[in-house]
Amino acid sequence: MSKNLVIVESPAKAKTIEGYLGSDFIVKSSFGHIRDLPEKELGVDVENQFNPSYQISSDKVKVVNELKNLAKGKEVWLATDDDREGEAISWHLKEALNLGNDTKRIVFREITKNAINKAIESPRQIDIDLVNAQQARRILDRLVGFQLSPVLWKRIKAGDRKNLSAGRVQSVTVRIVVEREREIESFQSKSSFKVVAQFLVEKNKVLTAELGKNFETESEAQKFLQDCVPAIYKINGLEVKPTTKSPAPPFTTSTLQQEASRKLGFSVLQTMTLAQKLYESGKISYMRTDSTNLSQEAIDNAKNKIIGTYGEKFSKPRVFKTKDKSAQEAHEAIRPTDFAVTETGNDRNERRLYDLIWKRAIASQMAEAVIERTIAKIGISTRPEELTATGEVIKFEGFLKVYLESTDDEDEENKDMLPPLTVGQELVLKQMKATERFSR
Repeated sequence: MSKNLVIVESPAKAKTIEGYLGSDFIVKSSFGHIRDLPEKELGVDVENQFNPSYQISSDKVKVVNELKNLAKGKEVWLATDDDREGEAISWHLKEALNLGNDTKRIVFREITKNAINKAIESPRQIDIDLVNAQQARRILDRLVGFQLSPVLWKRIKAGDRKNLSAGRVQSVTVRIVVEREREIESFQSKSSFKVVAQFLVEKNKVLTAELGKNFETESEAQKFLQDCVPAIYKINGLEVKPTTKSPAPPFTTSTLQQEASRKLGFSVLQTMTLAQKLYESGKISYMRTDSTNLSQEAIDNAKNKIIGTYGEKFSKPRVFKTKDKSAQEAHEAIRPTDFAVTETGNDRNERRLYDLIWKRAIASQMAEAVIERTIAKIGISTRPEELTATGEVIKFEGFLKVYLESTDDEDEENKDMLPPLTVGQELVLKQMKATERFSR
């Protein structure tokens, strides 16, 4: 008979963990939170230090009773997630199951045999500061929502009004969005004309160049184009700047959501659902984190994979410092639990998200890319202005062999490869046009 009961949040990972721990352990799930504030009343004593009144959720009564029976005569290990919500769930389990203050609390950031065994070897007590942080958040949710939601139901007469709710975050966010939208609506847009030219160079290659300034009026732009019709175009100067490009840090929760949206077209909910499945199946580390740190074990694992696959010159282990002062540095960034596994997942979207996480994490431990940036200045015989063409030549791929971070900047400068150019070289104009643009 098992001597130990381990309680986790999710049933999906219970079976995997039980397999790692062996016959002395039984692993069961709480299916998330087991207690909460009452549904139909405030549940917070505003006059008495805002003390909350918790009750076992109606759909969790059976779960709590089963866990109580299983806990009799056993050592109980609370293994909920390593974050504020997980700590609170452990505390609620301790209270509801009448467990002692010495009940063991274990945490892990990945579901692997090594991580589980390490957690068992170093249990701790429940962190009441984290529990209180979660309680403060929950109480604020209730105080704001309980007061404001009825106002919404009275004011908005569309659809099922009872589904509308106001929260401590979304209420403020809606105000910010409304204020920004009013600024956008009142903004007086100004137009200007951007000039772009294309030149034919040897072997029918096209060189794209831009004028460094915009014209404020259509007549100015038209005059410039007319002056350029009979002009002779020559390369006045070439400037070559060697530079390096460094990889982005491994994913945090927010950067994963952003990049999955840009590269894969996933919504935030879709990304987090897929990441949860990958975590619970032991493929990635915990997906709710604001840290860019990697453990030394993970850095070493990545180094071995990079050297074995790409060669030693591509390897450059590095530690990223999280910019956010409130970030929990003890946590890790989102990464594969095993860098040797390059592809995994139960369906196409899981595989795509894992591939994104793997590439971002492995690239973060690779060498900088060595780039040669060339700026060509093109003279116009009939005008004093110059056109500028910019391009890059990659001298050493480094991390770019694996991954390049996306950007939301629509006006990012043109960094295509330039054809061979020489100072004094005459260029043949293919086309030049001035396009009207509007400030936003």
